[in-house]
Amino acid sequence: MSGDLQTLYQELILDHSRDPEGRGDPSGLPFTHHELNPSCGDEITVGVALDADGAIGEIVWDGHGCSISMASASIMTGLLEHAARDEALERVEEFRTMLRSRGTIEPSEALGDAAALQGVSKYVMRIKCAMLGWVALEAGLRKAG
Repeated sequence: MSGDLQTLYQELILDHSRDPEGRGDPSGLPFTHHELNPSCGDEITVGVALDADGAIGEIVWDGHGCSISMASASIMTGLLEHAARDEALERVEEFRTMLRSRGTIEPSEALGDAAALQGVSKYVMRIKCAMLGWVALEAGLRKAG
C-alpha cells in the first residue's frame, strides 16, 4: 500500500471515529447483540431491524473503545444499512477474511470504505477491535433468522 493511500485510510478511520455513523441507543431495535473485547476493554452493542422484505432497515450501535473499533462500526453501518440480510452476512465474512489475511489479499470493491481497515490485518491484537461491531451485527442478523 502506498504511503499516500495509507495516509488517506488513516484519515478516514479518524474521521469515522470522531463523527461516527449510526451511533445511538440500539435497545429499541428488535435484534441486539453485545460484544466485548476482553483483551482491551472495547465493547459495542449493535441493534438491527429488518424491513418487511428482509433487508436491513436500521442499524444502531453504541459502545466505547479505540478509534479502530469505533470507526469500524461506523463504516459498517454506512455500508450495510439497507442491504439484504444475506448480502450483509456475506460482507461480514468478506471483512473477516480480509482481516485474517495479514494483508495478503486485496479487499473487494463491495467492502467500500471498510477497505481502509485492511492495514489492521497486520496487527493480530487489533483484528478483534475492527471485527467487534461486525460480529455483533452478524449475531443480531442470525437472531433475526
